[in-house]
Amino acid sequence: MWRIGIWFILALSSLWLTSSTQQKGKTITVLMVPKIKGIDYFNACERGAKEAAKDLGSVKLIYEGPTEASVERQSELIEAWIARKPDVIAVACNDPSAIAPTLKKAMARGIHVITWDADANQDARKFFVNQATYEDIARSLIDEMAKQAGEDAPVAVVTSSFTAPNQSEWLKRMKAYMAKKYPKMKLLTVKPSEESLELAFKVTMDILKAYPQVKGIFGISSVAFPGAAEAVRQAGKRGKVAVVGLSTPRSMRDYVHDGTVKTVILWNPVDLGYLTVYTARSLCDGTLKRGDKFIVAGRLGKREVRGDEVLLGPPMKFTKANIDLFDF
Repeated sequence: MWRIGIWFILALSSLWLTSSTQQKGKTITVLMVPKIKGIDYFNACERGAKEAAKDLGSVKLIYEGPTEASVERQSELIEAWIARKPDVIAVACNDPSAIAPTLKKAMARGIHVITWDADANQDARKFFVNQATYEDIARSLIDEMAKQAGEDAPVAVVTSSFTAPNQSEWLKRMKAYMAKKYPKMKLLTVKPSEESLELAFKVTMDILKAYPQVKGIFGISSVAFPGAAEAVRQAGKRGKVAVVGLSTPRSMRDYVHDGTVKTVILWNPVDLGYLTVYTARSLCDGTLKRGDKFIVAGRLGKREVRGDEVLLGPPMKFTKANIDLFDF
């Protein structure tokens, strides 16, 4: 009986490898879904994805996403595509649990599913293309705030939403690192902005009024950061309230040059989109599997694979000295 069981497992493994290698060199269709279309950050990711598809020459890239940061809209879009059976669905998730049933449905139909930028539940995808470790990002943000506002500064956070997986993971680790390394730093409040520049501006203004003692504000999404910076600028708090966060150089350039913001922390979203497409291609070819230590990704060279995560690399810092060198 045990011999039959082993034979069955080996047969399944052989079948999976055969189906993977059969795609090697053949054109594949990749549906890449951002959290929201039309903002600088995800536009830059799209640029990198298109570059990778062109470099490979064997990827038909479909880049579609909702016009609002809605997991319901993401799920509807993916549901519509499941029947067309693309080879890979790659999604930056607005909610890790809410989108999981849709992604599992895609996997059950034989579609490879990966996540990028923001993860889903682990059993709803094969790999997560992570821009940097959650720990590295959290530490970079907290250390920069301590440097600018002081190790005992009262601070606040403007996030995108409480359900976005990357936001919640960063925030969890920010709190833990703050408590460990800067125990006198006090977190006054956390406010969502739902990927809306206007709402980020409003909630930051509310924070400045409700907490006049605040010395630093984190904007931990590409929209929350410029919204928070604009509020600090208009409130006449430049140089008095530090604004630290994650966004694109293009969105933050003016705030850096006028001194409202000293440092922008991010990664290269063009490279993130590029790496996501190479991950999709490698998964279809059977050259990426659990247990691998690295992936070869075109102009990016080797990138680390850690378990079921493909890592882009450590965060980057943009300041007045280098921010004009980047056009995303």
